[in-house]
Amino acid sequence: MKKLFLSAIAFMAVATSVAQEMALQQSEFFDNWSITLKGGGATPLANHAFWGDMRGVAGLEIRKQISPVFGMGVEGEWSVNTSSWLGYSNKNAFDHQLVGLFGTVNFNNLFAGYAGAPRVFEIEAQAGAGWLHGYNNSERVGGDYNDWYTKAGLNLNFNLGESKAWTISLKPSVVWNMAVPSSHLTYSSYNVNHASLELLAGVTYHFKNSNGLHHFGLVKAYNQTEVDALNARVNELRSELMLAGAALEDVVAKNKQLENDLAECRNRKPEVISVVKVDNQLSTVRYVNFTIGKSTISADQMPNVAAVASYLKNHPKSKVVIKGYASKDGPEDVNIRLANQRAESVKNTLIKKYGIASDRIEASGQGIGEMFDEESWNRVAICTVDE
Repeated sequence: MKKLFLSAIAFMAVATSVAQEMALQQSEFFDNWSITLKGGGATPLANHAFWGDMRGVAGLEIRKQISPVFGMGVEGEWSVNTSSWLGYSNKNAFDHQLVGLFGTVNFNNLFAGYAGAPRVFEIEAQAGAGWLHGYNNSERVGGDYNDWYTKAGLNLNFNLGESKAWTISLKPSVVWNMAVPSSHLTYSSYNVNHASLELLAGVTYHFKNSNGLHHFGLVKAYNQTEVDALNARVNELRSELMLAGAALEDVVAKNKQLENDLAECRNRKPEVISVVKVDNQLSTVRYVNFTIGKSTISADQMPNVAAVASYLKNHPKSKVVIKGYASKDGPEDVNIRLANQRAESVKNTLIKKYGIASDRIEASGQGIGEMFDEESWNRVAICTVDE
């Protein structure tokens, strides 16, 4: 009993999970309609020969499937006058007809769930009620009569084709004539003596729906966890969009400023620069080269420093600008320091050895030099005399 109870709980959990994940597509009024042509035989349930008194029956059904489980429709049937159930002759071709409403319940979908398309074989219960009319031209009976009927039976459906547009059915059922006469009045009752068994077969065509199918379609239902995650992602994207918008505005503002600066440059009057021709370029620019990793002036480079000192002494108003460089060899921070030290080495030599005033000398390191293709030539201090 405990195992059965646990199994039932597990089944309900799975069914609930499936129900959360899948849902029926919304259908329109003209979706899920079908038409059925049926035919077969009918025979009384009591006081008659089963096969000897069987007569032919032809009919038509028009049905609207409300859901995969429930359906409803209207039907009409006509019985062929091939035998007498009343004990007297009737010359009409059709002696009975019934027209009424019916409802159906699909047991497969009710107990096993709807799988998204009809199964190959399905069982339905069908029940209905309506108007029963008898055609009678016998001299012993006063004419046609009207009663009402109820009906209950099964539909054994075989759904055919890949699209399940067609269904062939076996349709056993019992029909009761509910109007039972007594000695003084007529009353309604389920009486086996006023009932008949119908053994019919039907062919059904299911019209195409707005979803392009001949049956209900399934879609993935909303999952709140997924919806919450998607909403969080939407909010995240909105924040990113706002940041991107602010960045775009900044770029637009900078672009506008650049356009204004460009327009200002274009509208600016040309500036005339006077070029002073300097005589004796060899006297005003000197190169003091250094060995790799060193900032000490070697003896072979001292004549270049002396030439700069001589020029400054002969031109008291002139000054000198010293720029130190290093090659790419070695760590960058070491080379930057070497460039500064080389400029300061030339400056200190001019001050201490040749007595040049410090306010006439400007010295600075320029980092790694790239003036010459020969890498060793870039280990240099360039001395430029300012007139």
